[in-house]
Parts: sequence; C-alpha cells; structure tokens
Amino acid sequence: MTRSNRTQLALGIILILAGAWFLAARTMPDFQTLLGRFSEWPWQIIGAGIVLLIIGLVVGAPRLAVPACIVAGIGGILYYQNLSGDWDSWSYMWTLIPGFVGVGNILAGILGGDFRRSLGHGLNLLLTSAVLFLIFAAFFGGLDLLGTYGPAILLILLGVWILARGLIRTFRRSGSGE
Repeated sequence: MTRSNRTQLALGIILILAGAWFLAARTMPDFQTLLGRFSEWPWQIIGAGIVLLIIGLVVGAPRLAVPACIVAGIGGILYYQNLSGDWDSWSYMWTLIPGFVGVGNILAGILGGDFRRSLGHGLNLLLTSAVLFLIFAAFFGGLDLLGTYGPAILLILLGVWILARGLIRTFRRSGSGE
C-alpha cells in the first residue's frame, strides 16, 4: 500500500468514526448522556491529539507522535484548569510542553525510529521540563504542596546533581586518556 493510499485510508476511517459519533449523539440521547463528559471542549483537544497519533500510526509516520503528545498534553492542562478553575496556573503550566515533546520523542522511538536516540532526547526534555516547572511553580506559588522551603530545596538538590554529573563525566574522560 502506498503512502498516499494509507493517508486516504486513515482520513476515511477518521471521517467515518467522527460521523458515526455525531450520528449516535444526535439519535440516541442516552449515548449523549453517557459520553457527555467527553464532549467538553478540553476532551476534544485531547481527542485531536489522539487522532494525530492514530493518523501517524496508519500512514507510517511515527514522528507524528510528537505533535500528538503536545496537543493532547495541552488538552490535559486545559482540562485540569477547566475542572479546577485555576486559570492562573498557566503562568507555570506551560513549562510542561517540553515534557510533552519528550514523551512524543520516546513514543516515536518506540513506534519506529531510533529508540536509543529518541529515549535520550526525550528524557533530557522531560528533565528540562521538570526543572522549568519547579522553578516557575516555585516562583509563582504553584507548589504549596511541598511547603515553604520544598521548591528551594528541590532546586538546590537538582543543581548539586547536575554539577556532580558533569564532574563525574569530566573525571571519566580525563581518566580514560581522552
């Protein structure tokens, strides 16, 4: 099957499923009630990410997992904010986006790519996202869970870990004669 045929196949399947969903929602009120929660707007954004992932799988484009994870992740953030009413959390929640890219890289590596390279790159992005999240959440007051000093202590420990990691690499290189 050619790439063009796979694309048409994926698009056709998605259109049929979307049409069936809308038809069922219009003709069966119980169906609408049962799945009403999933028709809220944040779920539609998460669903768009899932559709992107499915299209990537069907057409043989595993790298489409990256934008799929970004879209679904932003949908997850918006779902949390819509549910909690905590719209001010965007001042630090945006720092999770590099982590979504990292998850997408890892998923793309699993689905058909250079897994080792994708895993390393994805884990680096997840770590970067976690550090940014800690910094911005601590600054904007989103980490009350850890108490007054928790974010500061976590940042110090992370800094010590990064310095130690760099020093260990330097000593290994100098010890191996490079």
